[in-house]
Amino acid sequence: MIKTPHKVDLPLPKRGVSDPDALAAEIMDKLTYSIGKDAKVATPHDWLTATILVVRDRIIDTWMESTRNTYMNNGKRVYYLSLEFLIGRLLRDAMSNLGLIDDMRQALQSLSVEFDVIAGLEPDAALGNGGLGRLAACFMESMATVNIPAYGYGIRYVHGLFRQQMADGWQVELPESWLAHGNPWEFERRESSYEVGFGGTVETVDGPDGEPRYVWKQGERVIATAYDTPAVGWRGERVNTLRLWSAQPIDPILLDAFNAGDHIGALRESNKAESLTRVLYPADATPAGQELRLRQEFFFCSASLQDIVRRHLQQGNTLAQLPDKVAIQLNDTHPAVSVAELMRLLVDVHGVAFDEAWEITRHTFSYTNHTLLPEALESWPVPLFERLLPRHMQLVYAINAKILLDARKNRGFNDHEIRQISLIDESGDRRLRMGNLAFIGSHSINGVSALHTELMKETVFADLHKLYPTRINNKTNGITPRRWLMQCNPDLTDLITEAIGPDFLDDATKLKGLDAFADDASFQQKFAAVKFANKQKLASLVASRMGIKIDPQAMFDIQIKRIHEYKRQLLNIIETVALFDQIRSHPERDWVPRVKLFAGKAAPSYHNAKLIIKLANDVARVINTDPSVRGLLKVVFIPNYNVSLAEVMVPAADLSEQISTAGMEASGTGNMKFALNGALTIGTLDGANVEMRDHVGEENIVIFGMTADEVGRVRAEGHDPRAAIDASRELQQALSSIASGVFSPDDRDRYADLMQGIYQHDWFMVAADFDAYAKAQRDVDDIWNDKSAWYSKTIRNTARMGWFSSDRTIRQYNADIWRA
Repeated sequence: MIKTPHKVDLPLPKRGVSDPDALAAEIMDKLTYSIGKDAKVATPHDWLTATILVVRDRIIDTWMESTRNTYMNNGKRVYYLSLEFLIGRLLRDAMSNLGLIDDMRQALQSLSVEFDVIAGLEPDAALGNGGLGRLAACFMESMATVNIPAYGYGIRYVHGLFRQQMADGWQVELPESWLAHGNPWEFERRESSYEVGFGGTVETVDGPDGEPRYVWKQGERVIATAYDTPAVGWRGERVNTLRLWSAQPIDPILLDAFNAGDHIGALRESNKAESLTRVLYPADATPAGQELRLRQEFFFCSASLQDIVRRHLQQGNTLAQLPDKVAIQLNDTHPAVSVAELMRLLVDVHGVAFDEAWEITRHTFSYTNHTLLPEALESWPVPLFERLLPRHMQLVYAINAKILLDARKNRGFNDHEIRQISLIDESGDRRLRMGNLAFIGSHSINGVSALHTELMKETVFADLHKLYPTRINNKTNGITPRRWLMQCNPDLTDLITEAIGPDFLDDATKLKGLDAFADDASFQQKFAAVKFANKQKLASLVASRMGIKIDPQAMFDIQIKRIHEYKRQLLNIIETVALFDQIRSHPERDWVPRVKLFAGKAAPSYHNAKLIIKLANDVARVINTDPSVRGLLKVVFIPNYNVSLAEVMVPAADLSEQISTAGMEASGTGNMKFALNGALTIGTLDGANVEMRDHVGEENIVIFGMTADEVGRVRAEGHDPRAAIDASRELQQALSSIASGVFSPDDRDRYADLMQGIYQHDWFMVAADFDAYAKAQRDVDDIWNDKSAWYSKTIRNTARMGWFSSDRTIRQYNADIWRA
């Protein structure tokens, strides 16, 4: 509860001073003169905004100094282009990095304001979907922490990804209005506005040298306006910039049409422009959805590149120097159109010869691949791309001709290899392969885990790797320990500091010192107490949001990630049904009490993913109301998964579910967050799980199931899921009960097709891995029953996860790729 202060008698504000009295005075100053409120009538949101403005003031001087120093030194900058930045709430993060939390808490307390109450009011910035966007946010923080001059470029989505609610267990998508009351962290930069065009025609004119020049006569144009948010590093020693673009029409209203009575038509251009930055990942199942998605990607890429080139030239550099001063990292294929756009800017706008422009472009870009799934390696219908970006299509054809001629004449590529490396896929309707464009247009292509990188060479980019055998390299993902330990788990941070000192706060590899305490009974007891307190916090959240009581004494078994068949939430649910059957059939056994917690969003057009959410909720409804289970098993699906929810769930986890089909998860970062916070991982040898096993020790992680090689071989030979199902009585019973409507009495056929998919093809190896997964879960039970062994393993997980800091990842990027 926030109380109105009766008397405020404080010294004048002193910016930069961090004692509680000075902070309290600054908060009152902001409340009065920036928000225009008297303390007696100020709302909790007013106090939040005033507090943010005070913290922001302490960032700005360093922000300007960081930018000024880079400008004065004419140093190389990194530009990180990403369609997502899942930054979450910023107040606590910024205060932690600035060392302000304790003093600010006292300052607010002196004003009768509870810090935790107002901090909880800050909306999550709805700028991302999952791991890709959260990685980008971690990277922004780490680039500032390790003193790399950097800009992040993305879109300022008004609604971003949808807000997820449940209606009778079904996912319902609602707008996530995080900007409804403004964003006090950002600064509008009207001077950094650029025109971005679409459609139209390409005309040929004579250049000053007599050579033909190409002029893109755009059919429509919008304005991209920059909004800057400071990205502060650890200890506040460097502040970088996250620049997000908002779309505005050139003519907000067609006044003649409005006055003629066509009020809707008069706003047509305004609505069309604003739709570009309205929603993250508009459904692309329709032609209109595909066009909007491509428009979004080109919009932010074009604005970003215009901004980058303008800044580069403004500092007195030549275009030939671009690779020496600029490193542009493409975060997945979404910004791949940047390759064609930079070529257009160089060739058409600045008059650089094509071959020279290509060398500049290729040495400026680098590309991070995040997926081996063909559908996630974006491709666009050639007619759509050509209609929307006609000049870029010409450039793509010219680039393709250059590459294919070289591959055929100088490298001896055959017809099959030529088809595989071509930018145009002609196997069906002609499509432009954006993954190939990003690869060919970059000097470095990196995977995000050791396994993923090797699979890239063998699968999706095998022929491009043959053409350019030195370009692919690995940069295993990481997470920022500031957000994912110090901020979300302060009690564990204090306990570690008490045990090994504070050096790990600046160097996460120093966590290794905790190894010495893994078998110490007294430390285990303290570690267990911290975990229990975090579980109580999560139990309280579940009770308040969902009215479900869960026991913090039970094992908290958590799977939180985007809902997708390859991530195998379905395997988890089916094993839960099998466990439910076993508990009821064998009540005499000593079952470990478990709470199975799920959270995640399904893409609106992904039918099976949404059906899996419904199944989880149906299974929860049956299990949670069955008295014969005796509280030994509960299932909870928590709606609207976001960063703030993750910050509660991750520290509370006992068991971390990382059970994707081997060879399909590029890396994962949730696995790292859980292990860092003292959870035991159950998982396949997929993504970064392989390296986690190597670092934490195979005795401190529970691995099951087929390897990526085995999955590939079984698929190639022809997988027979019926044989696996027939060999497993528990799996048979679970599939039968789900398919027959035991969990869906209102619609007995609801899950028939979903289960039939496992019987018929089982592409994601749910049946193939089921018995191994069920056995691994019983192995987890055995470890849980030996509490000393359990805490020994989980403490060692925390101790040995320092290598997975995003600081290490960023230093590797810089040493091997950017050289900023």
